[in-house]
Amino acid sequence: MKRLRVKSLSSQSDLEKARAYAFLLLKFRLRSEAELLERLKLKGFSEELSQSTVNFLKDKEFIDDRVFAKGWVASRLKRPFGLRRIKQELVAKGLNKEVIEDSLAQAKEGYHESQIVSELARQRFFRQKGIEPQKAKMRVYAYLLRRGFSPEVVSDIINNYDR
Repeated sequence: MKRLRVKSLSSQSDLEKARAYAFLLLKFRLRSEAELLERLKLKGFSEELSQSTVNFLKDKEFIDDRVFAKGWVASRLKRPFGLRRIKQELVAKGLNKEVIEDSLAQAKEGYHESQIVSELARQRFFRQKGIEPQKAKMRVYAYLLRRGFSPEVVSDIINNYDR
């Protein structure tokens, strides 16, 4: 009987450690369920204990993938990144397709990609002074694609840009 009690105390201690670690992670920034689950497993907690901790945090509304996605999209649009890159990041964070599509659909409402791309292109071309025009266009084009903007919009802006 003592062994069972010691084991349950040990598992209770592990549960507290897992929750404490999860709260530590959440202290720095919001996390998705999948991201938190992965981090708990990497820390050495069992699958069952990690899932239990994530379920506890979900029940207490400390984590919510919809809230996380909305915040992530807003913060990335301020940087500014394109919707394609933001979508890739959300997929990498382990969010399901429906949550990603909903958050991006909300973001598109006041989003003017061509204006953002135009401004970023203008700034980048200013930095490329003294470089031959074709090389500068290639560099700016590649930069804007890495930031996740659509190739069609980027091409239009780059092709119509006058130095």
